[in-house]
Amino acid sequence: MPAALGFATIALFLLLTMTRRVSVLVALVLLPVLAALAGGFAGELGGMVLDGLSKVAPTGIMIAFAVLYFSLMVDAGLFDPLIRGLLRLAKGDPLRVTVATAVLTLCVALDGDGASTFLITVSALLPVYRKLGMSPLVLSGVVCLGAGVMNMLPWGGPTVRAMTALKLESSDVFTPVLPAMGFGIAWVLVASWLIGRRERRRLGALTGPGEDTAAGEPVPATAPTLGDGPVPATAPLPGDGPGAVRVAAPAPRRLTVFNLLLTVVLLVALILEVMPLPVLFVLGFAVALLVNHPTWEQQQALLDRHAKNVVLVTTMIFAAGVFTGVLTGTGMIDDMAEALVSVIPDSVGGHLPVLVAVTGMPLSLVFTPDAYYFGVLPVLAETAHGFGTDPAEVARAAVLGQMTTGFPLSPLTAATFILVGMSGVQLGEHQRFIFRWAFATTLVMTAGAVLTGALSL
Repeated sequence: MPAALGFATIALFLLLTMTRRVSVLVALVLLPVLAALAGGFAGELGGMVLDGLSKVAPTGIMIAFAVLYFSLMVDAGLFDPLIRGLLRLAKGDPLRVTVATAVLTLCVALDGDGASTFLITVSALLPVYRKLGMSPLVLSGVVCLGAGVMNMLPWGGPTVRAMTALKLESSDVFTPVLPAMGFGIAWVLVASWLIGRRERRRLGALTGPGEDTAAGEPVPATAPTLGDGPVPATAPLPGDGPGAVRVAAPAPRRLTVFNLLLTVVLLVALILEVMPLPVLFVLGFAVALLVNHPTWEQQQALLDRHAKNVVLVTTMIFAAGVFTGVLTGTGMIDDMAEALVSVIPDSVGGHLPVLVAVTGMPLSLVFTPDAYYFGVLPVLAETAHGFGTDPAEVARAAVLGQMTTGFPLSPLTAATFILVGMSGVQLGEHQRFIFRWAFATTLVMTAGAVLTGALSL
């Protein structure tokens, strides 16, 4: 009964949000509550909700201050040189901008943290996309692909969980799939080129195509010749509505240098985990706010200007906490895991690693990372061991699919709402746009893992 109720809840959630019948926030809160009431858990509902909220509270705090920090840096013009460099290389060509988005994401995602990757890349690139008239879905989608592949790093969430759940070392899980990760990176670049070419043609059809003599393909005739000068001071900020403009306020050079050094120190501290992420962003924002806006009036003005962005993102995170808290507290997640394993026939037992890899990405829409890695994966690994397969292979397969290419699409992952919230797109639109490209990434990496011997057929 709990398993059926859990599957029905998640199926209804995906149906309602992807068809835009209700907002994601409403679905995240009310659907699990109704499921708990239907399952007879009314007396325990309050405790389960609070437990879920407490688990996402550190993430919510981190995101609130991270959004404020990077919004402040965008205001201060920290990313303007990066934007100018991208525009100079792109020369007003949506295809080149899209590929540059993938390259930037692959570099930024080296810290292994999806939240900070989304905050940095979207803050830096959204003004570029708006200036060229490009769809924000292209931005969220390509960033999703790049961050997904890089999430396989040993300090990223999936690999850490897999090693912990099965008591394995990095040499058992990550090292063998390094070549497959290379396949994934190559595919992301190819996919971004294909998506960018399609976006170039779309814009060309809308504005009247000119001719790119270098590429021989249509480009928007109205695309400005960018990259030869600074980004105009009227470039809108991430989260602004249509027609919003940015007031010119170039920061003094010494302030720009300070902001750059502070950001580099913050990112290094995040990678080294000097302190918990929420603490780092709270301290970083407080220092940045004091230095960049020393007066009370200036500080209040910045907080007022970016309050909407903070509220939109953090409310989604806490709503996701209600969803996962109720499904975990009622035992639906555990029963769903057992039901999933029970349907695997003996005839496919020997092919379990490949099956885990291929199904991992779609299942990231159903299971939270902890539920999958600590609930489903140990059972799958033990089942595979009974068929003579090394449990480490199942761990590698799980890393290739579950929560790598899937995490930037999953409604059960807080970072997803950072990506879609800052990009200004709907979750359902984002999922429909990039799902097949993300699933193709899993297939490419799985094929690479089989070819290089990391997985056996």
